[in-house]
This record gives sequence, C-alpha cells and structure tokens, in this order.
Amino acid sequence: MASPTILDAILARRREDVAAAKAAEPASALEARLPGAPPVIDFVARLRCDAPLAIIAEVKRASPSRGDIAPGLDAAEQALRYARGGASAISILTEPTWFKGTLADMAAARAAVEELGPARPAILRKDFIIDDYQLLEARLHGADAVLLIVAALDDEALVRLYRATRDLGMHALVEVNDADEMARAVALGAPLIGINNRDLRSFTVDLATTDRLASLAPPGALLAALSGISSRADVERFQAAGASAVLVGESLMLAPDPAAKVRELRGAAESTPGSAP
Repeated sequence: MASPTILDAILARRREDVAAAKAAEPASALEARLPGAPPVIDFVARLRCDAPLAIIAEVKRASPSRGDIAPGLDAAEQALRYARGGASAISILTEPTWFKGTLADMAAARAAVEELGPARPAILRKDFIIDDYQLLEARLHGADAVLLIVAALDDEALVRLYRATRDLGMHALVEVNDADEMARAVALGAPLIGINNRDLRSFTVDLATTDRLASLAPPGALLAALSGISSRADVERFQAAGASAVLVGESLMLAPDPAAKVRELRGAAESTPGSAP
C-alpha cells in the first residue's frame, strides 16, 4: 500500500474540521442565513475584464512546503494592497492547519474591497473543498468562487460540488495537475480551469505542467496557471501557453510592496487609476 501523501493528510484533517463545524452549526442554520449573504459578482467575467491576462493575488499565511510566510498578516490590508495594484481577483487560503487561514480572513478581505464597488476584485475561497457545507460557508463569507481540486474528489463528489457551487451563484475554479484530471474537468464542462504546477501529493513544482496541459483545455474555457509564478517572464510564458489568468501567492506575500509587484506582473509601468501610492 502506498504511503499517505500530503494531500491525503490535509483531506483527512479537513473531514474532521467539517464534522466539527457541522456539530457547532448545522447546515440548515447556514442555509437560513443565505438571504443575507453578500452579493456575488461573476468571477469569470471579472477575470475577462482584464484580458489578455488577469492576476489572481493570493493571501497565504503559511504553506506545507515553506512553513510560516506571514502568520501575523492582516488579510484586509493585504487585499487592499492587491486591489491597488490592479489584481482582478483575490484568493484567500482558509485552511487552518497547514496554511493558517480562516473564513474570517476571507470575510475581512471581501469587506475591505467592497468599497471599490462593482469593479472590485472577485474573491476566491481557496481550500480543500470536500463537502457542500464548505460551499455554504464560502457563500456566507463573501466568496464569488471556490476552488474544486480534481485530485481531492471522486467523480460523484466533483459533479455534486460543482453543481452546488453554481446553484449558490458562485463559480468553481476546477484545478487539475495531469492529463487525466484535465479530462475530468473537460467532462464536467467547467468554464474555468486552473492548471496547478504544484503536485499536491508531493508539493513539488514543475512549471512545465501548464505547458503540457494547456492544449488539452476545451475551447472557450478560461485557463489559469497556478503556483510557482514569481516574475513577469513567468506570466508571459503562461500567457503564450494559453493562460488568461495566473494565480500568484508566495512572491506577492514576500514582496516589500505587493501593489507594485502586482503591477510588475501585469506589465503595467504605472499605477492603476485611483490606486494608492
């Protein structure tokens, strides 16, 4: 029998976390609160507004591969920095054990960018989604989209969660890491597919993953490259491969000026209109 992977360990813990959350507040209670949930914007349309290449900027306190990155981070302030740099979307890690994220981080980030109006960056809940309950949490805490990791879900769960996400008015960023997973995303009919250059089983990064898989994406789908992106050259590489968006985490989290780093990745020499210095 193969040894458990990092992904296996994370998913086992997330199942425990979800069970505890349900015991504290059942799904029926979350459903009753849905009429008061923040309004969503169309995640895919928001990314397309910044064609040819949109930046999804990530708020990430820690990771299994790096350990602590910014454990004391103010998620709301970081979200505003990204918005000022011209980020199209903001990805919030909400997994608490390895990434030290919380749903409160996502709610704070959403509240912070709300003042920007309809042109605000869209909000992505980046987590290991395994249960419909997490979709309700995401919707109530201000997400416009959620991450669905093909490697973490069997076909039945993937289809169920994808449909439930759409029923709640959100989009799903469907993440793949190999050709078989891409085929499953294509069969799902997903309009938004993320190619993760990081293999979540080992957490190793291979930038050639996007190069290999991009041509397998269906025509018309918006393709995003995820992980290992740190420079404008990386952005141009993945744009040339067919990506219309890139998700950037650690290099933005470690940047002295995150807004300036977003502008650098976008290829924008000057700040965006209305941005703060």
